[in-house]
Amino acid sequence: MDDTDRELISLLRKDARMPVATLAAKLGVSRGTVDNRLRKLEDEQVIVGYTVRLKPDAEPDRIRAWMGVLVDGNQTRAVIASLLGEPGVEALHDTNGRWDLLAELRADTMADLSQVLERIRLIKGIANTETSILLATYR
Repeated sequence: MDDTDRELISLLRKDARMPVATLAAKLGVSRGTVDNRLRKLEDEQVIVGYTVRLKPDAEPDRIRAWMGVLVDGNQTRAVIASLLGEPGVEALHDTNGRWDLLAELRADTMADLSQVLERIRLIKGIANTETSILLATYR
């Protein structure tokens, strides 16, 4: 990856629907160059998908929570694989500090969140968890 690829990715992070012609103009390259670079970044799985970001209050009835996960011993890869297979896990982050992993959880109801937490607690290799329900987002 070179500076042009990094700048292309930066532009796509701001607006993944930006037209190729606009990307080309901002980068100072041809549309064909942008098309080729996008295809290469996708083929190499640097770009693995495009998504929609909603403002935090767009789904006011959905429950969002953060879960810190402490992994027991050397089982991080197995725990990550299990958590990525859990439908209630929206995103999973490797962290330093008190927790080994930080999971973003989503559920439609408190009962659904309880089931997600129960399934996660049963994953082999998890030593401890701590969950905080998101009450408000300010930025």
